[in-house]
Amino acid sequence: MSMIRDLRAVVRPSARPVPRKEAAAPFEPDTTTSSAVVDCAVYRDGARVESGRTLSPQEAMREARRDGGFVWIGLHEPTEAEFAGIASAFGLHPLAVEDAVQAHQRPKLERYDDSLFTVFKTVHYVEHDQLTANSEVIDTGEVMCFTGRDFFITVRHGGQGSLRALRHRLQEDPELLAKGPSAVLHAIADHVVDGYIAVADSVQDDIDEVETEVFSPGRNGGVSRGVDSARIYQLKREVLEFKRAVAPLQRPMQLLSERPMRLVDPDIQKYFRDVADHVARVHEQVMGFDELLNSILQANLAQASVAQNEDMRKITAWAAIIAVPTMVCGVYGMNFEYMPELHWKYGYPVIMSVTVALCLGIHRTLKRNGWL
Repeated sequence: MSMIRDLRAVVRPSARPVPRKEAAAPFEPDTTTSSAVVDCAVYRDGARVESGRTLSPQEAMREARRDGGFVWIGLHEPTEAEFAGIASAFGLHPLAVEDAVQAHQRPKLERYDDSLFTVFKTVHYVEHDQLTANSEVIDTGEVMCFTGRDFFITVRHGGQGSLRALRHRLQEDPELLAKGPSAVLHAIADHVVDGYIAVADSVQDDIDEVETEVFSPGRNGGVSRGVDSARIYQLKREVLEFKRAVAPLQRPMQLLSERPMRLVDPDIQKYFRDVADHVARVHEQVMGFDELLNSILQANLAQASVAQNEDMRKITAWAAIIAVPTMVCGVYGMNFEYMPELHWKYGYPVIMSVTVALCLGIHRTLKRNGWL
């Protein structure tokens, strides 16, 4: 029961992990995998077996099958040639191998004979001083997991989503690692979903900032002219990328939490329910983000339209005021010899006074009606 109580603490650190670039481990026995393998180790009874030298995947496999335990191999962006030897040694299905090498897969869970193939989309929030029309908000990567009876292989794509810190935390809990490869699969799933939660909180801050700008009053308490629609659209595109990572993962987590599987330890399977619940929660958040951004975009466009209408009303009001002196000047500018008040001594000041009075009266009327 102590393993069960400590499971969350092992796979969920209190602080957001800082992505770090993993350096490839030296690999002398097998030159075809030296540039792709990040770590390779055998775990027996929950502890890492120290052999005194770096083992190749084939050597680690032979040792695990000879003496018991399982081997955990971590790779970063392997080529087809680099992965071919490992795939052949562990009997991985060609379709899964092709997906793992080519990447750009949607989250999924597939069963191939005696192994499970799981794809996770990792997400990372890109810090920025100010959201612009070209800001990158979310950076995505991929983690593919091959889970077998006595092996666990991770293939990582992208600069984010390092699993080194997670491996170290798992190694500090031998009781958990003793449950086998399924414990590692759960830890990675929980680690990825925790990343979703952290990114969702940060994206919420960006949306709140844009929403505040859109609905804040304009100058002198007037109608806001909105913000640059390109900023909202860019944020909406980033949320769409987030949704593509979260939405497809719901079904795999449900299968891992509800359907009994030979490769998943029963004590570990119940904890996939917690991961599935978190995925469902983040999915609801992301869907809410999408709908909220649609509303913000529509409100921003409506405010821009209202501001334009207000400008047109002001232009029309001033045009009406200017029309009075224009009409008067037009009348008295005609070349008629006999016109009323043309030779009257007080004609000019009277006409100018009447013109000014009419302009002031129209201005007062339009201002009272909100046109100025």
